[in-house]
Amino acid sequence: MENVLSAVKANIQKVLVGEERVTSLLLSALVAGGHVLIEDVPGMGKTVLARSLARSVDAAFGRIQFTPDMLPSDVTGLNVFDRRSGEFVFHEGPVFCNILLADEINRATPRTQSSLLECMAEGQVTVDGDTRRMAPPFFVIATQNPVETLGTYPLPEAQLDRFLMRISMDMPTREQERQILERFRDSEPLETLEPVCAKEQIIEMQAQARKLFVHPVLMDYMVDLCRASREAHGVELGVSPRGTLALLRASRAKALVEGRSFVTPEDIKEVGVPVLAHRLSVSGMAGSTAAQKQAAEALLQSVALPTEDWSKG
Repeated sequence: MENVLSAVKANIQKVLVGEERVTSLLLSALVAGGHVLIEDVPGMGKTVLARSLARSVDAAFGRIQFTPDMLPSDVTGLNVFDRRSGEFVFHEGPVFCNILLADEINRATPRTQSSLLECMAEGQVTVDGDTRRMAPPFFVIATQNPVETLGTYPLPEAQLDRFLMRISMDMPTREQERQILERFRDSEPLETLEPVCAKEQIIEMQAQARKLFVHPVLMDYMVDLCRASREAHGVELGVSPRGTLALLRASRAKALVEGRSFVTPEDIKEVGVPVLAHRLSVSGMAGSTAAQKQAAEALLQSVALPTEDWSKG
């Protein structure tokens, strides 16, 4: 499986310049069976990253470009009356896929945003009382502009909590920006990407990640981190038990992406801010990504981490 993940990484790097950290986190979320919210200003490559991953996996891809006038049925699908049969026929929405790009999700109204809640949390869609299961794997990559941007609707806390991670892109260095110009000057690398991974391999890796060894001391450390967030200065609402489980899942997946069969403190540290920050409600700074990141970083520094041989129980 390590070779498969390396091949996917390499495929994405054919399009993106730099962004190794973001690529690793994105793959970790996929292996963990979670969903990712990518928040950054326009033009940083959020959509390109999502499409690069989708093209690297031989699976059904769907895309929704969210707008203020979009309805929930535009996301999930709806029943349409068929005159010939005299019955209602369900027309699937774009969520019926394996990898879904929800582009600029915070440009839609909260009512439309919430139409993704059921399929993200339970892998199913209910329309007019009928429930339809999503085919595994189901992975949502949502992008959003910062909440201060004109014409955006902040995601409700319940919606944010459904995302395993919230990540942002890294600003390229001068050399990397020059490489971007060279790479895209005469061609579109994204159009030539070929799949290097089957969706069955993704399902297999997700099952493998759930069995990775986690030292009891690290389990205690994750619990202490999340409990400390509920008492941290300046934090009105800390991480819930669901967030603690998310940290465990993400840490295991990160270890698998790095080619290990056990979790290390570095895995927890690297996924800590992406997993925990958006689950913190900071006093007087509602919706402030920067304040949430600072609170999560302070949390990781404040909780002591003992040293052990992490490969043994």
